[in-house]
Amino acid sequence: MAKGRAGAVVRDDQMTPQAEPWSAERSAELYRVDAWGEGFFFINEQGHAAVRPFPENGLAIDIVQVVNEIRRRNGGFPVLIRFQDVLRARVRRLNEAFAAAVVEAGYGNVYRGVYPIKVNQMHEVVEEVLDAGRPWHMGLECGSKAELVAALPHLDDERLLLCNGVKDRTMLSLILAAQQLGQKVLPIVEKYSEFEQLLALADQAGVRPRLAARIRLATQGSGRWFESAGARSKFGIAIPELLRMVQELERRGCQDCLQLLHFHLGSQIADIQVLKKAVTEACQVYASLVKQGIGVTHLDVGGGLGVNYGTGYARDEDGINYGLQEYANAVVYAVKEVCDAREVPPPVLVSESGRAVTAHHSVLVVPVLGTHRPDTPQEGDLPEKPHKTVKGLKKILDGLRRRANQPEELLEAYHDAKDARNEADQLFALGYLALDQLAAVQRLYWRVCAEILPGLRAAELDPVPDELAELEERLTDLYLCDFSVFQSMLDHWAIGQGFPIMPIDRLEEQPNRRGVLVDLTCDSDGKVSHYISALADKSFLPVHALQAEASYYIGVFLVGAYQDIMGDTHNLFGRVPEVHVYADAEEPGSFWIEKVIPGMTVHEMLAQVQYFPNDLNRRMSELVRRKIDAGQLRPGIGMQILDQYTASFNETTYCIPG
Repeated sequence: MAKGRAGAVVRDDQMTPQAEPWSAERSAELYRVDAWGEGFFFINEQGHAAVRPFPENGLAIDIVQVVNEIRRRNGGFPVLIRFQDVLRARVRRLNEAFAAAVVEAGYGNVYRGVYPIKVNQMHEVVEEVLDAGRPWHMGLECGSKAELVAALPHLDDERLLLCNGVKDRTMLSLILAAQQLGQKVLPIVEKYSEFEQLLALADQAGVRPRLAARIRLATQGSGRWFESAGARSKFGIAIPELLRMVQELERRGCQDCLQLLHFHLGSQIADIQVLKKAVTEACQVYASLVKQGIGVTHLDVGGGLGVNYGTGYARDEDGINYGLQEYANAVVYAVKEVCDAREVPPPVLVSESGRAVTAHHSVLVVPVLGTHRPDTPQEGDLPEKPHKTVKGLKKILDGLRRRANQPEELLEAYHDAKDARNEADQLFALGYLALDQLAAVQRLYWRVCAEILPGLRAAELDPVPDELAELEERLTDLYLCDFSVFQSMLDHWAIGQGFPIMPIDRLEEQPNRRGVLVDLTCDSDGKVSHYISALADKSFLPVHALQAEASYYIGVFLVGAYQDIMGDTHNLFGRVPEVHVYADAEEPGSFWIEKVIPGMTVHEMLAQVQYFPNDLNRRMSELVRRKIDAGQLRPGIGMQILDQYTASFNETTYCIPG
């Protein structure tokens, strides 16, 4: 069992109907909405998933109403819904947290955040972040030539643009040109050869370069990406190289050219104590350089501000042990303490928070196309002359249905049923059992399992027998969903990242089915393998039984960071449609849809892998013509087939239900 909200005990037997009525509050506890929602997401009185774009007031948007509006407009599914006000709120919270820490600590300088666009380079996202961050002069961070080209025109003279990653001659030249325009663009030197190349280009252009340096700390990160820092980090210069750089700058009389020191502990820092240690170490380097007369004015603590994906404030790969304000306080106080002790002016503080800014604003809504339930009663009478294994299973089933059975009797019945099923499989493989007899065995076996499982659950055996876990797994439903894990949840497949997932409606009803979400791809990995819930068993998602003629949608939350950009085109499933939603109390449902961006069509997806409609149509036309000429196909039918094929180019790459 596990602890839920407000200390309530949450048992794995929640899948068994309870005497106490189910409620939206119990669903919120089951899916741990309070742990990952950050005040933005909740379940309303109608049992619908909902969002509060501005948690400080009562304005709320019902996600089911948004989905209904998308359907009314004939929008495609699966769909990514961007709640732009949530994105703005995250930007505001970050900057206000640092502002509060600066005031409380009496810190003698300011905070200037930058958004690392690698987290989500979508133009709408970057523009929204910049607009929301305008009061705090929030800037950008880029890590490639393409990102630099995208970012440069979006900056004014008050915003920083930091350039990480490996930089070639073209990129360094472009940075120097931007500096001549008066923009605050700083190349963050990752290796000494890059520093030498920058100086050579600056000499050719006759300019004094402004630059930054990423230092390789002794402190190692915490969490999944701990190797981003420490002695074996991929990027950053060692202290001896830093001093060599400083000596060259001093020789040139360019002590003021090194303006920023940077370090990075890695994404999703799990432990606040590790952050404090790293900030203190980096600040000691800063103070030493300032004492030496180097004009460093900024200290960049990198990214890593964590997001709780559902575990609460716990040290876990999907959780962190601190909140936003504690993070800001840790940075500000650690730097102030070192600067006060070393008697140096405090630097402008910079952080590169991307995941914490963007994760919450996007929700992927996925239709369920169907389900496979192993225990679903199947049509079919027993064979006219049933085999002894069929008779044996029928006897077990009748015995279970006639009386209430003790746990030991249920376990014995399960063992006997497994033996009968195994015997039937062996007999069939050897040719001694007919196909209709095997079908009867399988139908009876699943009915026996369905009879045994509720009794074993209700018995609350301690210790829990292995047979119960085995039955739970075997009777877990497969929910076929209209999406690709590889396109929309790549981090789940690649690194096991957990995302909050729950139905978006019927949450006032008890979800009494165990489900595993499987996608459209022809791959055994195309499924969601673990879930965030208050249950001890994370291998399934509590879901509702599907209802005839009623749509059922699953929401995947906190997918705004990385998933949009890193999506893979396995089986040629392309980008999903996007809908951009803003809150407005004067509008029906308290929201309006600002923009609908269609998903990728079949022909757009095919073009990425060098298949082009003209060539494909020509080849298909030749195939149809050959069949017509050979008399194997009537011309009218051939033209219908060709038209059908041509029309498919403009279809979505995902399934269209119905």
